[in-house]
Amino acid sequence: MPEAALDDADGASIVGFSAGDSLVELLEADDPASPIARFVAKRGPGIHHICFAVDDLDAMLERCRKAGVQLIDQKPRVGAEGKRIAFLHPKSTGGVLVELSDH
Repeated sequence: MPEAALDDADGASIVGFSAGDSLVELLEADDPASPIARFVAKRGPGIHHICFAVDDLDAMLERCRKAGVQLIDQKPRVGAEGKRIAFLHPKSTGGVLVELSDH
């Protein structure tokens, strides 16, 4: 599987590889105070979050807001690869941290 080094984000080094139409990213904390380092310290290694690419991130956030989904990011921000992203709170998604990203 081809690997591609991605930009660092949120105090973590990220490497990705394609799996069919999906991209799997592996994250390693560079900063002990980063969200990834805190996650691993608290829960151990494992799945941190799942990301879904959406056609219109702003419209999807508004749809989530109207549905009562708790948002971590009220507005999109820049994530890995310079893409706009936003996170949904695990309290609203069955305990799973969900990231939404522009295509």
